[in-house]
Amino acid sequence: MFLEYRRWTFCASWAFVAGLLISPLCPALAATTPIPPTVEQQATIPQSIKLSLNDALALFLQQNLDVLIAKYGIEHSKGQQITARLFPNPTMSVGTLASFTQGLTAGTSGQIFIQAQQLFELAGKRGYRIESAGFGTQSTEAAFEDAIRQLGFTVKDSYYRVQLAQRRLALAEENRDRFSRILDINTIRFKKGYIAEVDLIRIRLQMVDFQSQVIQSLQEAESARGDLRQLLRLSPRITMELITDLEFRRIDPEIGKLRVAALDVRPDVRSKRFTYSQREADLRLAKAYRVPDVTVGTGYAIQGARGPDNPQQWALNFGLPLPLFNRNQGGIMQAEVAVQTAEADLNKALNLVENEVEVAYRNLMQSRRLVEAYVGGVLDDARATFTIVERAYERGGATILDLLDAARTSRTIQQNYIEALFNYQRNLLQLESAVGQEIAS
Repeated sequence: MFLEYRRWTFCASWAFVAGLLISPLCPALAATTPIPPTVEQQATIPQSIKLSLNDALALFLQQNLDVLIAKYGIEHSKGQQITARLFPNPTMSVGTLASFTQGLTAGTSGQIFIQAQQLFELAGKRGYRIESAGFGTQSTEAAFEDAIRQLGFTVKDSYYRVQLAQRRLALAEENRDRFSRILDINTIRFKKGYIAEVDLIRIRLQMVDFQSQVIQSLQEAESARGDLRQLLRLSPRITMELITDLEFRRIDPEIGKLRVAALDVRPDVRSKRFTYSQREADLRLAKAYRVPDVTVGTGYAIQGARGPDNPQQWALNFGLPLPLFNRNQGGIMQAEVAVQTAEADLNKALNLVENEVEVAYRNLMQSRRLVEAYVGGVLDDARATFTIVERAYERGGATILDLLDAARTSRTIQQNYIEALFNYQRNLLQLESAVGQEIAS
């Protein structure tokens, strides 16, 4: 089973950025990608770097050690391709023969012979080896692209986790600052006897709660940045500014086209297909070994002064093993089992891809509905309610409990919206990873 190896390109996705490492597919992005600092520069000079999502992916591909290790596997497979093309080396032998009877010596009766032998492979063995090695290289290249696909998802996920933590921090700081002003105003009102002490205590407790949320959000943001810096091999001295925002981008893909695209372009599926084709070539090679190879030799002999009348002799010989017992029965059986194993592994991968696409698609649709529900008015209603209750409390038209309840409701709704937005973005990334390419709007 032979399937043509195809590459594809698409911008603003892991495969597009992977092209920077594999082949110069997108010069425009390469021209705008910042040059990463060296390890020595990172260790000695504090720096600040602005990173879009594409910039982070490009930096990851240039510096991540897992990517470099995966790339070495391609060179290893290319070395096997070179070995498969080589012919067997000829064998050169030199010998001597002398007689020591009837007064003869090595100088008078000695004979020196030189012989060269060459093995000629029959039944297309060399061609099958070249074919198998070619499929092996293509399988390794596809496996490398699959490693980029999976690691690229990790980078994108870490990038947006930093954005999620920053959004949480911004919300926590907004609530803290807002209640700080409320606390200042009500402290004055308490001193003037307009409110009870228990109301002031409740505001203080809520203020402490918001402050703890700020600290927790700061810790989460630092942890997320640390994970991203580790993936990009950046020093903690370098300050990262992420410029690709966590925003809602409505996607309405067609599941039928996604299934077809996934089975066609997913690099792990292509790798399995190439492996299956390689095992079929190995089977043909194993069957070819039933035909014995021919060894052709030629030689030249020089004899001493008292040798036969012909002191110089030429020799030509042929060698052919007789396949009476060993006709590579075991090798053929092993190759047949390898073909069956590769076919089962390919079918397993196809089933896995179909299910991954289906699950990711359904998760994306559900998370999209939730985000749209927040964007459709719930988020604005929660903010407006808090503002209305706050103003009513200042005029004495609402109690402190009403104010605290409105504050908690507004905070909960906004936090849930941020979480829903991040989950939607993550489900979109998972669907793109499951399909193997970027999904357009």
